[in-house]
Amino acid sequence: MLKTHTFHIPVMGIGFTIDSPLKVSRFGIDSVISLVDDILLEKMRKMYCHEFKIPYDEITEKMEDFRAKRITSYLNLMNTLSENKFEEFKSIITETKKSVKEYFNTLSNVSSLKKQFINFTKNNFTLDEAKQWLKDNLTMGAIDVNIMTKVDKDNYIKNEKLPIEYNDAHAALRGFANSNVNSSVVLSAGMNPRLYAYLEQFKDFYPDKNGNIKKKIILKVSDYRSALIQGKFLAKKGIWVSEYRIESGLNCGGHAFATDGYLLGPVLEEFKTKREELRQAIQELLFSVLKQKEYVIPQTNLEFKVSAQGGVGTAEEHQFLLDHYQVDSVGWGSPFLLVPEATTIDNETLEKLINAKEEDVYLSDISPLGVPFNNLKGNTKDLEKERLIYKGRPGSSCPKKFIALNKEFTEKGICTASRQYQHLKLKDLDNQNLSKEEHQIAYNKVIAKTCTCVGLGTTALLANNLDTKTEGAGVSVCPGPNIAYFSKKMSLKEITKAIYDQSVKITSPNRPNMFIKELNIYIDFFKNKLEESTQSVSPKQLKYFKLFNKNLASGIEYYKQLFNNHKMLLDLEKSKEELNTLQLLIEK
Repeated sequence: MLKTHTFHIPVMGIGFTIDSPLKVSRFGIDSVISLVDDILLEKMRKMYCHEFKIPYDEITEKMEDFRAKRITSYLNLMNTLSENKFEEFKSIITETKKSVKEYFNTLSNVSSLKKQFINFTKNNFTLDEAKQWLKDNLTMGAIDVNIMTKVDKDNYIKNEKLPIEYNDAHAALRGFANSNVNSSVVLSAGMNPRLYAYLEQFKDFYPDKNGNIKKKIILKVSDYRSALIQGKFLAKKGIWVSEYRIESGLNCGGHAFATDGYLLGPVLEEFKTKREELRQAIQELLFSVLKQKEYVIPQTNLEFKVSAQGGVGTAEEHQFLLDHYQVDSVGWGSPFLLVPEATTIDNETLEKLINAKEEDVYLSDISPLGVPFNNLKGNTKDLEKERLIYKGRPGSSCPKKFIALNKEFTEKGICTASRQYQHLKLKDLDNQNLSKEEHQIAYNKVIAKTCTCVGLGTTALLANNLDTKTEGAGVSVCPGPNIAYFSKKMSLKEITKAIYDQSVKITSPNRPNMFIKELNIYIDFFKNKLEESTQSVSPKQLKYFKLFNKNLASGIEYYKQLFNNHKMLLDLEKSKEELNTLQLLIEK
């Protein structure tokens, strides 16, 4: 299959890319829908059914397996509407020979679709020939979905716990598997063995004799070892990973899964050098499992894609990832938050992002999942949280309960951002005879949590003038640090041209190189970890600090060999000096 574009739009929050396929798939751009919030998906389905005059039958919570059914119905609707727009788009670009040429001029010179078309038309072409060629070769962008594997809450009917397949992530997977989209599910946030085993139940995840897979798996990983472990685990179930999506551990939006100091460049280098080794090891295991199961064994070698994302912001960086690391696609996340033609965002949040500076984007403790979370200062969800704290009633009413996973005080899980949990936890703190200082530190940690499962989706309701009575109007937004260097609303055409170096730069001139930025974020993260542990350090912590320091130092040496840009080399020297200071702290 010929690829139109060399970039994709990753999942962003819950609501920001909820209908991105409908906006961009006709142009051949892949995008990803979050499957966390079936309530929001159902509201959006109702809206689009009314807009396009399609009969709407509500799927209520009283129906059996309602979560999976809502997800299936929404994806089927997105697929139908996107296909209709795709057919309209093909008609428009093939009206004249001039419109055909104009379309191909918008694509990158490394686009396989563009290369093949140039080859096909090197002598001349008629309009009918172009129409037929595009009909045979032009493809829609993928309607991919994202499941955070650990967001897999148990569900109940009254007080009776339902079987595991009704857990949130399991139901989301079933909703995708039963839909009519032929695309991929991005599994993120680490391994969930029970969820991975559940994949075995759906035939669309298995390859046919030609190696084609209707529903594919994309694993989001931050290092090679994780890819190898998870790839082999899935192969033992008969499931092939069709893409390894490598994301920077810290220079990204949303949850930040920091590695042990492994930087993006060295990680990509390892994938590049071991790509065939990885393919062979996993394919051999997969084929033996398929044979044992007496399933179809492909008559050809299986392939996988490697993509990269996290902090990319210029055409030069984009092309470097494609050329040097031979990745198949580059994810552009945060900059697309400023492109309403591609993502869904309310005006107030859009303005906050446009005006965001470096100091406005920070790594926070607000996520109820207990994972560091990239946050924007002054977002309306955090302001709402602070008002509740000021009133002496910290915590959210927790209307959706998607992250109700904590069982510290209750048999059923509750969310650490909820009023119920924070009331119980603060009461528990009062009984611990802590010093005033210790109590304040513990108190601040408890009330820091924000209701992100609601806040990350509310933007879609506000942008479409839908009711927010249940959710409230507060919006959480989780851009990567990169957003600080983009300062205007952009059209889809404008950002696409910038990605392909066909227009002026869209970033501020003081923007650091993505690899340097990531390195410095890691050093800051490392410094904070050391400062937190100044009182007492266990042997395990000391081992971790030494490994972290070693990996960062190794990454700096790698970049010194890779780059010959004078400014970058000076930046690397500064980073090395700072790391040496931290090393002295460890030794001390």
